[in-house]
Amino acid sequence: MFLAVKSLIKTSVFGLLVLSQTALANEAGLVSIATHDAYFNNIKQYCGKAFAGKVTVDNAPSSSFSNKALIMHVRKCSDSELQIPFHVGEDSSRTWIITKTGSGLSLKHDHRHKDGSSDKSTMYGGHTLDAGWAQVQSFPADQYSKELFVSLGIPQSNGNTWQMYVYPQVFTYRMIRQGREFRVDFDLTKEITPPKAPWGYKD
Repeated sequence: MFLAVKSLIKTSVFGLLVLSQTALANEAGLVSIATHDAYFNNIKQYCGKAFAGKVTVDNAPSSSFSNKALIMHVRKCSDSELQIPFHVGEDSSRTWIITKTGSGLSLKHDHRHKDGSSDKSTMYGGHTLDAGWAQVQSFPADQYSKELFVSLGIPQSNGNTWQMYVYPQVFTYRMIRQGREFRVDFDLTKEITPPKAPWGYKD
């Protein structure tokens, strides 16, 4: 009798622990979804608008961004995807794509040639691993990107994490890894005339 009661108590306690952990996990999942949605909408509110930016951090500067106009354009928005071309001077090869995946947010870099064909280094990026914040999300390199970087001979990029910040005054695109940081800040207080469609996309 005593052993049966003891066993019942253990079973009940275990059941309560499982239910508690499940509730916490569900709550965390709901928090993540709400935060990701808030972040997504914080960017989506600028849909159709374009803004000028400047490189604010680059510890390995190259001529690619020197003395060139930098423009981000929140060009196309749906309930699940944002397309944000990043124009660098006359180079319209880059488009950032933020997508709701059901388990978080994905960031991809769509790189095209002028004829619209895909560059060999395209669709790399990462996926959120946690809730993040309504203003900031981090995207560590995903498996596809790591395999792509190895094939391109740049395995050091496997450690890449991309971050995007969206605040009332500034939108920031940032890439970091050990020994490397690149950051561009865009002034959200001064809207500019949107540029033409990026390479590979239609108006």
